[in-house]
Amino acid sequence: MNIIQQKKDERTRVVYIHIPFCTNKCFYCDFNSYVLKDQPVMDYLRALDREMEMTVQAQPPGSISSIFVGGGTPTVLKPDEMQFFLNSVRKHFPDWDENIEFSMEANPGTTDLEKLSVMREGGVNRVSFGVQAFQNELLSGIGRIHNTDDVYRSLENARAAGFQNMSIDLMFGLPNQTVDMLSESVTKALELGLPHYSIYSLKVEENTLFHTMYQKNQLPLPDEEDELNMYLLLMNRMSEAGYRQYEISNFSKPGYESRHNMAYWLNEDYYGLGAGAHGYIGRQRHVNVKGVNPYIEAVNQGLPRLNTLDIPREEAMEDFLMVGLRVLDGISRARFEQQFGASMDQTFAAPLEKLVHAGLLDTTDEGYKLSSKGILFGNDVFGEFIGSLTGN
Repeated sequence: MNIIQQKKDERTRVVYIHIPFCTNKCFYCDFNSYVLKDQPVMDYLRALDREMEMTVQAQPPGSISSIFVGGGTPTVLKPDEMQFFLNSVRKHFPDWDENIEFSMEANPGTTDLEKLSVMREGGVNRVSFGVQAFQNELLSGIGRIHNTDDVYRSLENARAAGFQNMSIDLMFGLPNQTVDMLSESVTKALELGLPHYSIYSLKVEENTLFHTMYQKNQLPLPDEEDELNMYLLLMNRMSEAGYRQYEISNFSKPGYESRHNMAYWLNEDYYGLGAGAHGYIGRQRHVNVKGVNPYIEAVNQGLPRLNTLDIPREEAMEDFLMVGLRVLDGISRARFEQQFGASMDQTFAAPLEKLVHAGLLDTTDEGYKLSSKGILFGNDVFGEFIGSLTGN
């Protein structure tokens, strides 16, 4: 391998792009998103094009292995806006790995056949639908505007447009949700025969309607025992149906694991583009300006950074363990040593020994992984590494 090729192979290969518009704000959502009405969408997409241009000039990419377009709801873009956006991506990131995973988040009801065809022609080959539940009363109770009919129609349109690699998100621990309701949602989800499912527990985040309701004791959440039973149920049901739980909240058929999320969990570098996007390159993390118009204005002055932080080596080591242990195959001593030139067992001797002794971690030939008990108490495991080297 020549030197030029070797250097290119070490460049960033993973891209996250943020489209901050959505049809309405869900009651649990704390993402950087804005209701679409009266927003300067094309001005935003032009600014995004400019940010891509400046980014690749400053940090040339390698052969791109993964692109993920999140939001907001990227599929609220009209077909001509979608085409402009996808052309920008291809223009500034032209070298794609032959097995690239190009994912876009979508909401059922925002994806007609025309738009999905534009996406497919523009290189998108994976769609992740935010379904959340299969009971219309639960959907309206969390602020979703789609219904179950929209789910089936959207999947039908996606298949007609040529998509085979699709995923849906479900949620558990929702207000008024029962274990039986989750079981029904899992049954209906599995009937779709998709290669990938993400199933997340509700987190009540600050600056959301749910947080306000929670503070006023007006949020009828399932109790802890029901929520635990929901998680156990979905793990069992997915396993019985032939899906492998490869990460705490993610299940797939073999070969359909989310390559983009795996890059995060393996602590790899990635570009972060768009309003409020986070990026991580060369142990430097940045956050972009959040508001739509402030972002557009910032791009006119240069890269739209809200702040940029150099990540100390010790903090990067802690992140490696906290994030890497979400993956059920676990963390690798060799990968740790490759990134940091140090022994993982020596660096984290005390917390690793404590967690193994508590039955929350298992040792493997390569390193460590969550035990079956540890999967249920993942946050306790990850918390052991926060500040264990930095003292924060």
